[in-house]
Amino acid sequence: MSNSEHPHWGKEFQKAVFKWLESKPEYKGKFEMEVGLPIGKPEKDHFFDIVNKEERIVIECKRYTWTETGNVPSAKIRALNEAAFFLTFVDNTYTKYIVILKNYHDKKRESLAEYYVRTYRHLLGDIIVAEFDLDKNQLNIIKA
Repeated sequence: MSNSEHPHWGKEFQKAVFKWLESKPEYKGKFEMEVGLPIGKPEKDHFFDIVNKEERIVIECKRYTWTETGNVPSAKIRALNEAAFFLTFVDNTYTKYIVILKNYHDKKRESLAEYYVRTYRHLLGDIIVAEFDLDKNQLNIIKA
């Protein structure tokens, strides 16, 4: 897939997660995409991928994969760390998620989400990390 297609696939992944959340009765309230929430001092809106203001849930979606050769996608990891950074500034009354595409590589013995949690848990605090399997339409919590 070329770099020019990445935003399209990321948006499609975000929509799939959104649709899955809307189909679950345990998640009450209305989810919205691209919602600004105030962060920082002075406060400034940052737009998050999926938000439910009633239930106070904020989600960042990342459709990242291992490199073709099975190496760590270092630029993508930096983007995950940036997402975690922004989530740390969201009001603590919100439940915060990073949802990553479920992705394995033959060379690895863990998914990219599992690798991320194992390596960067110290940055995650109260952020929940989950992986979403597009083929099975299933969300799995990696770190609660």
